[in-house]
Amino acid sequence: MPSCRCVFVFAMWVALCLLCASVSLWFFGWMGENPKFEIPLRATLRAVRQELLNKRSAEIQGMFGRIAHRYDLLNRVLSLGRDVSWRRVVAQRVAAARPNLVLDVCTGTGDLALGIGDGSVVGTDFCLPMLELAKRKIVDRGSRIPLFAADALRLPVADAAIDVVTVAFGVRNFSDLGVGLGELVRALRPGGVLLVLEFSRPKGPAAPILGWWARNVPPRIGRVLSGDSEAYSYLPASVSTFADSAEMCRQLADAGLDQICARALTGGVVTLYEGVRP
Repeated sequence: MPSCRCVFVFAMWVALCLLCASVSLWFFGWMGENPKFEIPLRATLRAVRQELLNKRSAEIQGMFGRIAHRYDLLNRVLSLGRDVSWRRVVAQRVAAARPNLVLDVCTGTGDLALGIGDGSVVGTDFCLPMLELAKRKIVDRGSRIPLFAADALRLPVADAAIDVVTVAFGVRNFSDLGVGLGELVRALRPGGVLLVLEFSRPKGPAAPILGWWARNVPPRIGRVLSGDSEAYSYLPASVSTFADSAEMCRQLADAGLDQICARALTGGVVTLYEGVRP
């Protein structure tokens, strides 16, 4: 029966995606009368994607700073609330490792760090507006989670100092994936665990629907809610060019990890990667 329940929940999620997609098509078709909401041709989209993907770290940093005030709302809307359960899965894996010290890299507004809980986790991000929002949330909830600003490719952390390193939706934005993963592994003690939650390209019967959703809905809803179409054009573009599960596992192995596994969530919309430093 549990498997039937999972199938039912997934089917309902896909149906909700379809409903929202239909509403989006109607809404943005109506908005299309305004030149500001024109949908570019496919060739133009490819050019925009490449331009966005060529951005340097400082530009990506500024882009996330501009959307920080709407980041949590957009996460909930665009994932239909699934981002909460995805982070919960990571927090459960962290708890299973029983760490003394956890470093949450690319902590953003602090949702994953708060899910992991007080006492063992420290959060870091290179975007100061995101960290400011994370600080407010931590204070409002009566938690005590230290935060510091740092580039994930140059962490001010001693070698082999951390029991668990987590990254949720961050490695896709590394200017150099290999260097970034190597830096995360450097910070892990022997036996320490790296947990990476990242968007991926869906597989299976629902893949066309989920892929269409990821390519078309976030840029349009993000444009309306955040006022920044560039940031939410970057999202699907970066996902479409990011390493697939096999390549990501190979990159984790090259970074020096053992016991690597990849767990697809919500039909492969996101994947949780796990590896252990020998």
